[in-house]
Amino acid sequence: MAVMSVGHGCLGIETPRPDRELPQVLVASVALVDDDARVLIQQRPEGKSWAGWWEFPGGKIDGGETPEAAVVRELAEELGLDITESCLAPFTFTTYAYDDFRLLMLLYLCRVWRGTPEPREGQTVRWIRPIELGRLPRLLPADVPLVAMLRDWL
Repeated sequence: MAVMSVGHGCLGIETPRPDRELPQVLVASVALVDDDARVLIQQRPEGKSWAGWWEFPGGKIDGGETPEAAVVRELAEELGLDITESCLAPFTFTTYAYDDFRLLMLLYLCRVWRGTPEPREGQTVRWIRPIELGRLPRLLPADVPLVAMLRDWL
């Protein structure tokens, strides 16, 4: 039996290699999983970089902030959700070199929160099955490698 590793190169997707050193940006995101094993994604609103592209909720980790605290803060700000740090399960991470920075994104899983997701920053939200994530026409490049892991886990 052959074992295949899944990664950027294995899928024929080349990870950009910048010709200069880029600043690194740390981001913490979450795959909220509902009772039907669907994941919440959001579409970046007009006025933001990559407007119209889909992503997992979350955001930059502020100085002195833990990744878990960043997820709790971002989901309260973006979606009006109340999440307890202890309900976040570390899942995986990804890196991606955009034109002007290198992203390191930590992805958490969460199945328990209080409230109903209500877009507060003009974004569109959608519950989607993990198998459908790979069919989205505009999923942020940094999020693409997470699709296979979520599909296999859920």
